[in-house]
This record gives sequence, structure tokens and C-alpha cells, in this order.
Amino acid sequence: MFRTTDLLLIAVMISAAAFTYKTKHDAENRYTEIRRLESQIRVQENAVDVLRADWSLLTQPSRLQRLAERYEEDLGLVTTEAKQFGRIDEVPMREFGIEDILGGSGESFAESDAGQARVVQ
Repeated sequence: MFRTTDLLLIAVMISAAAFTYKTKHDAENRYTEIRRLESQIRVQENAVDVLRADWSLLTQPSRLQRLAERYEEDLGLVTTEAKQFGRIDEVPMREFGIEDILGGSGESFAESDAGQARVVQ
């Protein structure tokens, strides 16, 4: 008959085989997931390439010039003249205080008769 060590070794061998099968199955599932993700990445990269090409086409200076000329009256577009350009040191510095940052006077809220806040202008 079988000895105790023989039964123990058979149990260890079956456990090792089950563990190997489970590990292989998990690895195959992960590999399938990786391939699916790589496929999605390629699709997204292709979409980005198409969008970049489309953006390049839409922002061509000649096309923008034609659109500007076509809709000049509707949009009120005016050609920029050379005298309109200046240097940064020619722009006057604007001094502003905390009121300008807050968007008005120092008091921005006041209580109304109903107990609700309202904006003071």
C-alpha cells in the first residue's frame, strides 16, 4: 500500500500542478488585456493624428485669410496696421488696489431686509 510520504508527495504534486495552471491562466488573461489596451492606444493615436492633420488644415493662413475676407463685414474685422504695434514699455502701468481685484468697492455684500445677501454696486 501507499505510505504517508507517498500520499503527501502526490498532494504536493497536484497542488503544484493546480497552481501552475492557475498562474498560466492568469498570465494569459493579463496578456489578452494588454493586447486589447495596446489596440485601443493605437486607435487613439490614429485619432489624434487625424485631429492634428485636421487642425493643420483648418489653421492654414490662406484659409484663414479667405474666411477673414469673407466675413469681414459681419464680424467687423479691421486689418491691423503697423502703427498699431508698440513696445511693452509704451504701455502705461495701471495701478489697482484690492477693490479692483474683488470687483468693486471694499463692501461687496450687504444684508437686505429679508436677511439675504445682495451685491452692492
